[in-house]
Amino acid sequence: MRMDRRGFLKAAGATAAFNIIPAKTLWGATAPSNQLTRALIGFGSIAHSGNHLHYKGSRLVGLCDPFEYRVRNGLELAEKTGWGKIKGYKNFMELLADPGVDIVHICTPPHWHGCMSVMAANAGKDIWCEKPMTRTVGEGKRVMEVIQARKRMFRLNTWFRFQDVFYGFGTPVKPIRQIVESGMLGKGPLKCTFGAGQGFSWKFFWSGRVNATPQPVPKGFDYEMWLGPAPWKPYTDHRVGTSFRGYWDYDSGGLGDMAQHYLDPLQYLLCKDDTSPVKIGYTGPKQHPESVGRFDRITLTYDDGTTVDLDGDESLKEEPLLRGSNGICVYPKAGGKTLRIKDANGWWPEEKVLAKLAELPEPAPQVTDFMQSVRERKTFALNECNGFRSCTMFNLGIVAERLGRGFEFDPVSLRAVNDPAADRFLYQSMREPWATEFMKG
Repeated sequence: MRMDRRGFLKAAGATAAFNIIPAKTLWGATAPSNQLTRALIGFGSIAHSGNHLHYKGSRLVGLCDPFEYRVRNGLELAEKTGWGKIKGYKNFMELLADPGVDIVHICTPPHWHGCMSVMAANAGKDIWCEKPMTRTVGEGKRVMEVIQARKRMFRLNTWFRFQDVFYGFGTPVKPIRQIVESGMLGKGPLKCTFGAGQGFSWKFFWSGRVNATPQPVPKGFDYEMWLGPAPWKPYTDHRVGTSFRGYWDYDSGGLGDMAQHYLDPLQYLLCKDDTSPVKIGYTGPKQHPESVGRFDRITLTYDDGTTVDLDGDESLKEEPLLRGSNGICVYPKAGGKTLRIKDANGWWPEEKVLAKLAELPEPAPQVTDFMQSVRERKTFALNECNGFRSCTMFNLGIVAERLGRGFEFDPVSLRAVNDPAADRFLYQSMREPWATEFMKG
């Protein structure tokens, strides 16, 4: 009879008393034999962070990357970090086939996130995926379906909905969620503005180079594997460095790369985790088909009339983050202890804001430790479902950018309404063999 790794641990635990090694050493909570294991797919700059290489909640056992030098450096750094001698894989498929890996961290450019998440779920792995969750709505829908069918645990690597100070806002998301959930801003639709004035920068400097001269592929780099499901293009250094963010094939500039950090907490505090905008408006210059440019304004409108303005030209700099239907407005913290509130009579004293927040009900509890999620098979706070919906927010905006116009969207069918051109951006094709792998399971 074949015994899996967890079964082995259970059986071995029964005989540990007969081992000359103390049980507390061999079978303790932090002993290597009793820890969840994980491996990193991709070892670029993001993989060096405290959420990946340096994360101590589970044991790092391997990594892979299409750059040979990154694998060598990664193995050295892992040993210096205290993980001992871990395994370097030639490619991620070997890593997925290894039964000694419980969790995979997907630290690749975004064009790989959807396909790798599906393949990892089909391989029986739990998944910690970098943001953005996927490049398109179609990819996100497929990831959500397969994760649920395979009963895997999924975590998206942004955390502002449940911990730390909300980007640029000066306070955690929790008090804003309390204000919205309590109905304090009125019964009608809310108006939300996101931009530099509210603490959010879209990083328009992330833009690709048009008509770049092809270059030789560096020795020790598997460019075909790096491209993966993306369309084939001649190699250039700018295309594969951290500047990959500026090309539609791999990411979508600052909006694609950063918006999940910004918009996921917004979706949560607006209580919109189970739906998506129904209308997308766009104002801005015409986009190049390959290189990402800038936008002036993207407006996302929900079925209840709530709007989210993504302010690219900073013309809405003085607007509050939230404007309620009753005229109460919520602004970022500016000194003091918490966010600021203003109504028709002027600014609320900070004591009044703090007293009001103390009266409001707490948001529902969430599982915010991914290792707990994996061990107890409890859905993580930011998972394949609500992560898909927040990713959809900006992926809809990206489609409007590429079309150069607005369109309507059905949040149930997840299709554009009578708009085949928009649907072609919502559901994009992949290169083989990855298209076939993506549809398995």
